[in-house]
Amino acid sequence: MKNNKSLEIFENASVWKAVLQNALPAMAAMLMVLVYNLADTFFIGQTHDDLQVAAVSLATPVFLLFMAVGMIFGIGGTSVISRALGEGRKDYAKKVCSFCMWGCAGVGVIMSVLFLIFMNQILTFVGASADTWEYAKIYLVIVCFSGPFVLIGNCYSNIVRAEGQSAKAMMGQLIGNLANVILDPIMILVFHWDIAGAAIATVIGNVIGAGYYILYFYKGESTLSISLKDFSLEKKVVSSVLTIGLPAAIGSFLMSVSNIMMNAQMTKYGDMAVAGVGVAMKVTMMTSLVCIGLGQGIQPLLGYCIGAKNWDRYKNSLKISLILALALSIVLTGTCYIFSNQIVRMFLTDIEAFDYGVSFSHVFLSTSFLFGIFYVFTNALQASGAVTESFIVNISRQGLIFIPAMFILGDIFHAIGLIWAQPVADILSLILAIILYARKSKRMITA
Repeated sequence: MKNNKSLEIFENASVWKAVLQNALPAMAAMLMVLVYNLADTFFIGQTHDDLQVAAVSLATPVFLLFMAVGMIFGIGGTSVISRALGEGRKDYAKKVCSFCMWGCAGVGVIMSVLFLIFMNQILTFVGASADTWEYAKIYLVIVCFSGPFVLIGNCYSNIVRAEGQSAKAMMGQLIGNLANVILDPIMILVFHWDIAGAAIATVIGNVIGAGYYILYFYKGESTLSISLKDFSLEKKVVSSVLTIGLPAAIGSFLMSVSNIMMNAQMTKYGDMAVAGVGVAMKVTMMTSLVCIGLGQGIQPLLGYCIGAKNWDRYKNSLKISLILALALSIVLTGTCYIFSNQIVRMFLTDIEAFDYGVSFSHVFLSTSFLFGIFYVFTNALQASGAVTESFIVNISRQGLIFIPAMFILGDIFHAIGLIWAQPVADILSLILAIILYARKSKRMITA
């Protein structure tokens, strides 16, 4: 009954209330992801060893591959479940939810084993130097043990929102990330475990976050299910999830791969340049993660409206989301730019690394005010089940556009050229997303 009431927000609440009630918890959850991402780097920075900061910068994109795979099930499952609930197909929604849980568990174990087997090859690929190799290896070996829990946590922080439980979805991320942030200073600075302490805190935080979602379902608080008795590969459960989830995950996967390639290219200019670009990415992350949260938060609302064919409510929800996204992006970008020196100084003490971090941050921030609009359109495409359009948009920003731009501009303008590749990709991918959304929405609403 509680969950039926939560679905009433999708149907009957004012559009502003529906948007904010779904978006705010998702943005708050992503703020905690931001704090979680900053915590390891910040507390390791307090050791005043920028080589360890560089090692975390090298290792983080590899670890984020777990999150990218979790998004296959999370974004795909959310899109399918929200539309199914809008159509009144609750049993089908349960089957999708259960498939996502056991898919995450199985794939997470396989990924962890493969990462451990090929650890040396991975470190070579990311460009670890003789000075950063051992640090990066220690971090990655430890965090690999959290693989299945990372997938489950990232999956269900999305899926729980599909039934209107945005606050519950936020709590799982909040609890897990808060545990990591609390444990970081204890393990790094009190126990003096340095980068190994950061990795252990990350593992514990992810186990706690995943555990919250598992308990949520087993306590009977959801109309959905993760029980094996509801697990099914029938009725296109697998293909429905994967056709939406894979394009979304490919975007995150390419983000990790492109960051790995960026770090590898940046090693030509020294470990301090790698440390600088890693911190600059975290400065920009303050805008991008909040905007990602906004997009993910309104996706179930848009999907429900599409399933119910309530086009007026859909259009109003999208319009309000775009206004909110643009305003939020401008404020966050301006704040990060004004305080970029102070933010970078929190992580880096070496003068050369600091100079790299500040100059790189300014370049990244030149287009971050567009993030909100981009992620709203991207999630609108995913909510509508637009497989082809979602795939094109998600492989473009961090793949088809960014990677070639990085090599071309890097060859011409060296280190700063590598950095300018991201703003170029941001602008071109936003234009592409708007064009594809306009085409899809015209066909969908007039059908």
